[in-house]
Amino acid sequence: MLFWILVAVLTAVVAAILLYPLLRGAKAAENIRAGEAAVYRDQLRELDRDLNGGLITAEEADYARAEIGRRLIAVSADEPAETPKPARHHRFTEAFVLLVLPVLGLCLYLTTGRPDLPSQPLEARLENPGNDVAVLITKAERHLAENPDDGKGWDVLAPIYVRTMRVNDAQVAYRNAIRLLGPSAVRLDGLAETLMAVSDGVVTEEARQVLEQSLTLEPDNPRARFYIALSSEQAGRPDEARQAFEALAKQSPPNAPWLPLVNEHIAMNGGAPAGANPAAPGANPAAPGAGSAAPGNPTQEDVAAAETMSAGDRQQMIRGMVESLDAMLSADPNNFEGWMRLVRSYAVLNDKDGAAGALKRGIAAFPAESEQGRQLLALANELGISTEGSSQ
Repeated sequence: MLFWILVAVLTAVVAAILLYPLLRGAKAAENIRAGEAAVYRDQLRELDRDLNGGLITAEEADYARAEIGRRLIAVSADEPAETPKPARHHRFTEAFVLLVLPVLGLCLYLTTGRPDLPSQPLEARLENPGNDVAVLITKAERHLAENPDDGKGWDVLAPIYVRTMRVNDAQVAYRNAIRLLGPSAVRLDGLAETLMAVSDGVVTEEARQVLEQSLTLEPDNPRARFYIALSSEQAGRPDEARQAFEALAKQSPPNAPWLPLVNEHIAMNGGAPAGANPAAPGANPAAPGAGSAAPGNPTQEDVAAAETMSAGDRQQMIRGMVESLDAMLSADPNNFEGWMRLVRSYAVLNDKDGAAGALKRGIAAFPAESEQGRQLLALANELGISTEGSSQ
């Protein structure tokens, strides 16, 4: 009930504000006419005083009185020809402001709004945020503003910042968590990934040092080993990069979801992909129906097979590797197998938007009329990915 009272009051206030210039304009015009009539009457009295004082002749007085009288009649409210029209000024505008606008606003609110939804101010939402990530972040930020030495709070908030693409804030949160709780492989890898995100995917020297520190804590950390190998590749040291990728491939489980991407980098640096058998008859890794046996086509079973990592770490690392492949294809789009792999990888991650975007860019490199383009579209249909805007 209070809500509707407030709505009525606000509507009345807005209507009054809109009508005030219209009403004020009519009243001002009436005041001007009344003022002019008073001036002319004063002039008539002044004219009589001048005549009685001998300042003007009777003839001059009659001429001046006739002129003043004519002007007085012109502005007098008693003259029908000059009487302003009765209060019909802006009648349509006033009716529109008073009736149409409130009714229109109410109808829009009832059709597109939620009149049944109870009010919930910010404090109430912070007390019971539910699944609202933005409110959860705001609540955590308030807590950390009051308790900046809460290392666990920073540790929880850092990966949330990463998922919401606030990489600069994530970097600060990871640094605070490391400072207060000490370094761990997960925190150091997270910090390194934020440093790479800020530098557009480049493994900077600072990021490499952070990753090397992570390896001292967890020597078999595949995520850190992958990025260190990638840094050698980006620095133009292919032999060193190939050896690092080959070592990672030997360490990885046979069905590890990151293994196809590792093999891709091994091949890029002049090596032979681990477990590859190019002479196998009928092998066609680009075929739409290729399953987990096809290099670079991880399935849901492949993802679940990476038992050596926690679910959150595994998912985050896979996404980092997929994004690395995405960046590589953006720089060199003439890689059909890479686009097939990227579309399927985004689908495995259940990122339909990412898969649709990869498909669109792949079709830009390999038009839909070509054999490769038709295979990309067939793969998209198989995976349930929208091809709208990609098949033209």
